[in-house]
Amino acid sequence: MTVNGVGRRPVGGPLTGLLVADFSRILAGPYATMLLADMGAEVIKVEGPRGDDTRTWTPPEHEGVSTYYLGINRGKRSIALDLRDADDAGVARELARRADVVIENFKPGGMAKYGLDFESVRAGNPGVVYASISGFGSGAGRDVPGYDLMVQAISGLMSLTGDPDGPPYRAGISVFDVMAGNHAAIGVLAALRHRDATGRGQHVEVNLLSSALTGLVNHSSAWAAAGVVPYRMGNAHPSVFPYEPLPTADNDLIVTAGNDGQFRKLCEVLGIPEVADDPRFARNADRTERREELRPILVERLAERGALEWFDLLTAAGVPSGPINTIDGGFAMAERFELDPVVTVGEGERAVPTTRHPIRFSDTPVAYRLPPPELDEHGAELRRWLTTPRAGTPQEGTR
Repeated sequence: MTVNGVGRRPVGGPLTGLLVADFSRILAGPYATMLLADMGAEVIKVEGPRGDDTRTWTPPEHEGVSTYYLGINRGKRSIALDLRDADDAGVARELARRADVVIENFKPGGMAKYGLDFESVRAGNPGVVYASISGFGSGAGRDVPGYDLMVQAISGLMSLTGDPDGPPYRAGISVFDVMAGNHAAIGVLAALRHRDATGRGQHVEVNLLSSALTGLVNHSSAWAAAGVVPYRMGNAHPSVFPYEPLPTADNDLIVTAGNDGQFRKLCEVLGIPEVADDPRFARNADRTERREELRPILVERLAERGALEWFDLLTAAGVPSGPINTIDGGFAMAERFELDPVVTVGEGERAVPTTRHPIRFSDTPVAYRLPPPELDEHGAELRRWLTTPRAGTPQEGTR
């Protein structure tokens, strides 16, 4: 069902014509499938009789529905299936047989009892790309439940977050669920490219801990390549200075100088060009080593203006900086930069404001076709489609 062939241009997104059976719930899987839906894929969200857990995760809410759920489930159709029921399990298996992509985040091995594991699905659908998302993989960690907070602790992220003399902290979002969702989407697209070339599907496995360790980037490399265990430094950076919030006349401002040229420009804007020539601070390694000497020099100058005024001056000079906003301020800044961060999906009472897809395509723009579905909203039409021997997408099958 993928769109192949020279001259056949997708309409409505680069993944138009792709059918995704989404057996995932909570965050990582639904985030991945929402990204695919935005890019044109037809995503069928399979939920248990009680629905995705995030439907009940309130407050906050919008028109009585959890904003958590609304934020990661647009563009999908919902069918409620009790996989413990033989008839419903049969409908699920037929969906998997017709799908280009199956995504699930059951505990490893959990889909086998329903005949929905990779080997069972591949037997009737050899071209299927089957993505599994777990907490700790399908090996020795298969029986350990996977929640983002657990992985933030186990991976070491929390040991890096917080004040040096204070307790470890979690990140303000479920950062590794989002990261694993992105990795799952990337894996699916790579496997589809392989299928286009060979006709064969494959099993794509993603786990939160592996996503976490690769996502810790320079800290992971410090241990893997040098045997160095990074430690908690508050808002400071272990290898770059300045690269942290510094006080101004009103609010703190993030000030960064990722190279010597940026530091020189920073000093020029602050009216202290001689500091850039000071041998104590000439190179990044020097500045990092002597950060306690340099910080008060910068703070003294920053105290002369407010954060937003400095932001404009530093931006004009090419020095990276930024005010520390609340979420509403972040959206306002995106509006200022003409990023149009909010899109409304649906019409009338079903209209839902959501956050714009992060990727822009010049030829195949993303589309926001459906608001987040109510539980089993499309169950009747999908059951009709799945119980008739007709090819095509659900829309085509129910016309």
